[in-house]
Amino acid sequence: MRTKSIVSNKINVVSLGCSKNIYDSEVLMGQLRANNKEVVHQQHGNVVVVNTCGFIDNAKEESIQTILSFADKKEKGEIDKLFVTGCLSERYMDDLEKEIPNVDQYFGTTDLPLLLKALGADYKHELIGERLTTTPKHYAYLKIAEGCDRPCSFCAIPLMRGKHRSTPIEDLVKEAQKLAANGVKELILIAQDLTYYGLDLYKKRRLADLLRSLAQVDGIEWIRLHYAFPTGFPEDVLDVIREEPKVCNYIDMPLQHISDRILSSMRRGTTFEKTNALLKKCREMVPNMAFRTTLIVGYPGETQEDFELLKNWVRDTRFERLGCFTYSHEENTHAYALEDDVPAEVKQQRANEIMELQAQISWEKNQAYVGKMLRCLIDRKEGNYFIGRSEYDSPDVDNEIRINAKDHYVRIGDFADVLIHQAEDFDLYGKPVSAPL
Repeated sequence: MRTKSIVSNKINVVSLGCSKNIYDSEVLMGQLRANNKEVVHQQHGNVVVVNTCGFIDNAKEESIQTILSFADKKEKGEIDKLFVTGCLSERYMDDLEKEIPNVDQYFGTTDLPLLLKALGADYKHELIGERLTTTPKHYAYLKIAEGCDRPCSFCAIPLMRGKHRSTPIEDLVKEAQKLAANGVKELILIAQDLTYYGLDLYKKRRLADLLRSLAQVDGIEWIRLHYAFPTGFPEDVLDVIREEPKVCNYIDMPLQHISDRILSSMRRGTTFEKTNALLKKCREMVPNMAFRTTLIVGYPGETQEDFELLKNWVRDTRFERLGCFTYSHEENTHAYALEDDVPAEVKQQRANEIMELQAQISWEKNQAYVGKMLRCLIDRKEGNYFIGRSEYDSPDVDNEIRINAKDHYVRIGDFADVLIHQAEDFDLYGKPVSAPL
């Protein structure tokens, strides 16, 4: 008598977009693993979950193309089930259901229990901090809050992620302890807005308290801050950065623009004068801090004069790290009512000019490191080089330190003291002087 063999499902989680999405995918995978489900990240599985990004045009396009690609695979019988979750799904669920009906089910950003149920799993409330990390084992993202209360005119994140919700300090410490026990040495703190942390739970900003608590976790050696909003920035955080060796001398603060007229239209709650005063304060209190920012060019109504002001400000301010985006006209945002009047080619030209200027600034700043020693965390091996980072650099977006693998050996995931002997626009080259275990 023939019996039908039971084939267990392998669930492939495909994560698109930012570090917050990666974190959410890791939590999903941790829940699935706790339910004894076979789960992989961006490999092959007969059940696929696409965690989408819906932030700007390019990201939305990538998400849609990814869904279409897997829908086609399902049509051909190459996969059995297809589920879609994340920001794009939250924002455009009705449209997606109409346009791509071959998806088994769509879920929003807060539908994790429902998604798990569809995958034959139960949501386990007790799994604080339990997740399957997809980053190299020595660093991990730690999402300290969800959502955003800021009114920025160009941003659709509150539509997709809702209001700001902080995670309690004790839960985050538990999560950090579990990560450290698994070999994590660097925590990268993420949220839509780090500086708002605690206002909802504790009725005051408590990012500084959180940092001090996380610094007590054995095994954690670096703590890095991403996405700090400039308006209402809690200055006690600067005290912690200066005083606590584990907190990296690094902050990511997206400033977006410097023209008062554009800042006002963007609803950023700050001005040219206030922004410069904050930057001055940061650099006075933490003199050797690497300051990362991101800018938007081509916002509605941005004149050549506005752009020249921005460009001159970048030249004068000399940021250690900087990225530049072209404005994306997003439905249901406050700015959508404005005319998207800067041509695409002008937007791109302005972004190119800013990044050319920043490349020169970065080259000049990097020359100062030649002949100096930097403590470096080794991330990976790539071709003939080991690739590492100093405390002044975040993975994927900032400068890298390259060590010739033909001449030297360093262990991935370890710290090494590296003597810098060459500097380019965005990369440094060096040799290890010691590689402590």
